[in-house]
Amino acid sequence: MTNTATRLITLIMLLQRQPNQKAAQLAGKLGVSVRSLHRYMAMLDEMGIPIYSERGPYGGFSLVRGYKMPPLVFTPEEAVAVYLGTSLVGEMWGQLYQDAAQGSLAKLDNVLPDEQREEVAWARRALVATGLHRAGLEDMAPHLEKLRRAVREWRRVSMVYRSSGSTQPQERLLDPYALVLRWGWWYVVGYCHLRQEVRTFRLDRVQELTLTSQVFQPPTDFNVWDYLAAELQAQPQIKARLCFTPQAAHVALDSRAFWEALEEQPDGSIEVTFYAPDLTWAASSTLAYGPIVEVLEPPELRQMVHQWAAAVMKIYD
Repeated sequence: MTNTATRLITLIMLLQRQPNQKAAQLAGKLGVSVRSLHRYMAMLDEMGIPIYSERGPYGGFSLVRGYKMPPLVFTPEEAVAVYLGTSLVGEMWGQLYQDAAQGSLAKLDNVLPDEQREEVAWARRALVATGLHRAGLEDMAPHLEKLRRAVREWRRVSMVYRSSGSTQPQERLLDPYALVLRWGWWYVVGYCHLRQEVRTFRLDRVQELTLTSQVFQPPTDFNVWDYLAAELQAQPQIKARLCFTPQAAHVALDSRAFWEALEEQPDGSIEVTFYAPDLTWAASSTLAYGPIVEVLEPPELRQMVHQWAAAVMKIYD
């Protein structure tokens, strides 16, 4: 279908949702001129869509009462979008939503016209998203199932959790607000009764999880998107600057998405800047490149990389 066909379908849905809409009002919603809108109305009339208009301050365009647009009228692009979205659900949630995703795709394939079905078949072959989660999703499935239910029913959970950098787990009571997949890791966001504030917990660090009978009322002003954005900005960050040797310049260039800034030097070397949550993270990222990179700053990072490199040499000596 063309863009015109998409607008015609949208126009029918607008009229179905609200009758007696003015031409200028409908044109604004479609992003077209009033003249174009009247042309679309004429096209719908030729197609047999029962539209009528009434004059006067309370008049406008309407669908004949009782008319409903047939279900699942998609453009090829919309059909592909539905297919891709359903496929991502199956990929991200694993067994939890895999059967539902496959069932949705089967139903979609059964009702789509040939043109849309051919477009979806092409997308199935050519547009692939995989590897969105890290290994161990099957092991986390029981936790995901319990937390999904807790978030849906506003049920408090009790969990044994080992935080980053700690060897001893702690028991926590949590009011879970949302499940989040971020950077390949699953997290649960909620109110921690131990810390008495909203916190984020990584699911692979949850050792035990129990769904309690206690219910809670989430705050009406909580927005998980705003929370995640604020959490990311509030995290302490280390700004590191590295220099890749001229012979390894291509390695830096091939990883442009990782760097905050990249500068090519006259001698062919490349200086890059990146941010890390702490020195340990920054040192691990630096040592992954071995001898082809040198830390320029900060001095604390140079010192940590030097100490780690010396310890590694000692092991192999």
